[in-house]
Amino acid sequence: MGRTVVVLGGGVSGLAASYHLSRAPCPPKVVLVEGSERLGGWIRSVRGPNGAIFELGPRGIRPAGALGARTLLLVSELGLDSEVLPVRGDHPAAQNRFLYVGGALHALPTGLRGLLRPSPPFSKPLFWAGLRELTKPRGKEPDETVHSFAQRRLGPEVASLAMDSLCRGVFAGNSRELSIRSCFPSLFQAEQTHRSVLLGLLLGAGRTPQPDSALIRQALAERWSQWSLRGGLEMLPQALETHLTSRGVSVLRGQPVCGLSLQAEGRWKVSLRDSSLEADHVISAIPASVLSELLPAEAAPLARALSAITAVSVAVVNLQYQGAHLPVQGFGHLVPSSEDPGVLGIVYDSVAFPEQDGSPPGLRVTVMLGGSWLQTLEASGCVLSQELFQQRAQEAAATQLGLKELPSHCLVHLHKNCIPQYTLGHWQKLESARQFLAAHRLPLTLAGASYEGVAVNDCIESGRQAAVSVLGTEPNS
Repeated sequence: MGRTVVVLGGGVSGLAASYHLSRAPCPPKVVLVEGSERLGGWIRSVRGPNGAIFELGPRGIRPAGALGARTLLLVSELGLDSEVLPVRGDHPAAQNRFLYVGGALHALPTGLRGLLRPSPPFSKPLFWAGLRELTKPRGKEPDETVHSFAQRRLGPEVASLAMDSLCRGVFAGNSRELSIRSCFPSLFQAEQTHRSVLLGLLLGAGRTPQPDSALIRQALAERWSQWSLRGGLEMLPQALETHLTSRGVSVLRGQPVCGLSLQAEGRWKVSLRDSSLEADHVISAIPASVLSELLPAEAAPLARALSAITAVSVAVVNLQYQGAHLPVQGFGHLVPSSEDPGVLGIVYDSVAFPEQDGSPPGLRVTVMLGGSWLQTLEASGCVLSQELFQQRAQEAAATQLGLKELPSHCLVHLHKNCIPQYTLGHWQKLESARQFLAAHRLPLTLAGASYEGVAVNDCIESGRQAAVSVLGTEPNS
């Protein structure tokens, strides 16, 4: 009788793991268990009354690098090529990004000419920060906060404005707490290998082999900065689910896992709300802190390491305006914590993907709320109402973008504990977990956003790597 692999979590990591397991030459029996009634995790697309698409989670995927190419290959394998909406390299959404500082929008400099000129909100041309960086000695610590690293290498303005905003935009986190080694490993490795971040990024880490397909070649030729799908990014997990069903994967929805226990013969007993499963191997694609509460007593050291990986909440407010116009054209803008502790940034959805504006078309923007403002509200026990978030988002859109009219459509969603925080020393937590799993030969593989990347590409790759680990070989394409 063949092996049974149970995959915990029906987000994109768990779906990707199940997909690659199912495509093995001699696939194991795969059971995908999801606690809620829907698959896709934080990827969720909603159609408005005028047909507009609103993304409640991720809204675009980067095609760059080996991970971006693998995701595009997956799109092709699922037959979604004709649904892809690309943002090409010459598009304003690819070229223009902004910071909101001092009550005004400032375009981030691009190209050599932009780096040589004074570019508010920075007091000096960023070229000088780059020149200064080349002379800095290599850091000696095994890890460092993003703020400390950026301040040491690029100066206080880059640290407090650019990197602070970037950490809020990507992780909804605090650059003074997040780890450079885990959040931006390419920057950390560039300094370690070449002594200079800029030199390391210019020289690169060596070409990583990547797959090839017509879609990948098109993305390279047209220099795509990101892409979406015509009906929203949720088309991707929906297509994965359809594929899994066709491959005989059992998908259990609405079945939260209540506990994991090891049987005498080394198999897992997976206790669900209504039943239980037995598995030769478990791939966990649920948050680390959730998994920590399910592990048996004999895995207490592993549970301690996983419970230390925390996550923060983000309120996503989708707004649509009829007859309104943006003051600038670009991807969107980020807001440093010194400017507004609650507004992380605003994405100009209609600029990147006007095909999703509906009929009649309306201007779509998404306001991200979080940071210390939201953490303080959560800690105080304040009622986190939709009205509170909508008012805060509309005020931000009015103040920062001049959108003073009432929106024709508004969606508010609070995503609790949605973005894991790779705080200082995160790598040590991962190392502790790996050592425990290896020493005790536990048939458990960790996947998902809690570990080595929160972007969609990272999550899909973590699922693929988990499947490779279980199979012992790359699944056939």
